[in-house]
Amino acid sequence: MELTGQAALLATWEAGQAAGNVGRALLLHTVARPGAGAEELLAVPLGERDAELFGLRTELFGDQLTMRLGCPGCSEEMEFTFDAGRVAGAARPAPGPLRVELDGWRVGFRPATPADLAAAEQAPAGRARAVLLERCVLTAEHGGEPVAARQLPEPVQRRMAEAAATADPCADVRLNLGCPECGRQTLAELDIASYLWEELDDWARATLLDVHLLATAYGWSEPEILALSPLRRRYYLELCADA
Repeated sequence: MELTGQAALLATWEAGQAAGNVGRALLLHTVARPGAGAEELLAVPLGERDAELFGLRTELFGDQLTMRLGCPGCSEEMEFTFDAGRVAGAARPAPGPLRVELDGWRVGFRPATPADLAAAEQAPAGRARAVLLERCVLTAEHGGEPVAARQLPEPVQRRMAEAAATADPCADVRLNLGCPECGRQTLAELDIASYLWEELDDWARATLLDVHLLATAYGWSEPEILALSPLRRRYYLELCADA
């Protein structure tokens, strides 16, 4: 926990209790990129942000992520690990717009950002995808004539998704898993922002319990307890349990 300090992490966790998914991801990114303002962080391509969150996860909790998923075929619980170091520090997407051409359609667009996700999250039901298109498409034409983003057909949108995944691969980390029981292959998405927030939540609650126990036993303040090394804190807790 030397990266940011335990008190700062607890403050991040506390601030996120009233936030949604986008807000919590922004709080985590603030920890990963200290000194950056919200406007800067909201404009970062999602893959770049997630690569930095994988790096933060490595600093806080180590490289190995353990995930559990129920097999859609036989309901057997699958457990697998993922090395966060494979993603942390990944190359940033090249600057400038992305372009695709298909059957007379020509589109220029940019990778999605956290600000785009926030706008989509607040959109009316059924409008999230359209909002993302409207925000990310820079130019669109068919047969040389300008068209609106909402007019882009499904095949063109798929080609755009493929181009975005190539240019910004960390934005959509998916793992191909095989069930050890029935052998069915499952494609699982690894959402590092949600995963890391759950880990921070578990850590924060366990840390606050330690603070409560030691404050009750010794009368120490929260800052005094958080200043203890993990080894010394654990030793004092063992003494409390033996008393």
